[in-house]
Amino acid sequence: MNKVISIIGGDLRIVKLIEILIRDDFKVYSYGNENAEELTESENFVRCKSIKELVDSASIIMGPMPLSIDKKSLSAPFSEEKIDIDALIEEMKNKNKTFIAGQILDDVAEKLQKGNIKYIDLLKREELTVLNTISTAEGTIQLAMEETQRTIHGSKILVMGFGRVGKVLAKMLYGIGADVSCEARKDSDIAWIKAYGYTPVHLSELENKLGEYDIIINTIPFLILDENRLNYIKKDCTIIDLSSNPGGVDRKAAREKNLKAIWALSLPGKVAPLTSAQFMQETLYHILKEM
Repeated sequence: MNKVISIIGGDLRIVKLIEILIRDDFKVYSYGNENAEELTESENFVRCKSIKELVDSASIIMGPMPLSIDKKSLSAPFSEEKIDIDALIEEMKNKNKTFIAGQILDDVAEKLQKGNIKYIDLLKREELTVLNTISTAEGTIQLAMEETQRTIHGSKILVMGFGRVGKVLAKMLYGIGADVSCEARKDSDIAWIKAYGYTPVHLSELENKLGEYDIIINTIPFLILDENRLNYIKKDCTIIDLSSNPGGVDRKAAREKNLKAIWALSLPGKVAPLTSAQFMQETLYHILKEM
């Protein structure tokens, strides 16, 4: 296994991952996390002075997860510098590099291909996606407890979407006594929702049900709670949107209707950075063995 890697940007998950890699005797070159106090230079950890130095130091370049928040610069909360994605791609062009990051945007993927840069999207790796659902579900429940004045036990909760996150989240909520409903559009999913003991809500009947819930949690990655559907939600309901940009809730309309709508992105990195880093480590090692 290649035990030299360059890492650029990233949140606390990446910081914890670097610490794990160093303990596993990796040589780690770093850029874009100069404000991470946990990281100090050593024989196995080198802070690079430029993107070029970082890229030239290893054949594998690892970026943040998600790659970007603004679609222009790398997600780098531990750096005061705006690290331009195009500048990084330019440095990696035609140098036989492999770029690993999470949630690589389509236009970025196209630029990587044109630059003859191999790339791997961590969030398209099944093992990481499945493991991340655990910390996402736990973080969602923590957020619901903090943002409502009710106990989860006994609350009427709608989980919208019955994919990986929806399944794990519904199970956890049900286990602590919530009255759980799950929304889906496929008849096969509706059947599984019934089999698990939750109340099924078909997408076609959503408007008739929205007013029943104390908490609504959306996992569907497209606009589902639009201005019209928000009219059916009761005023003291808390809405938590877990879907990626642009989100599944019309946030502007929710504000205008005085509804509490929380857009909760990247929960694994916020609520369980060490566990998330361990999941990333496991996935990274699988990738390195495959290479």
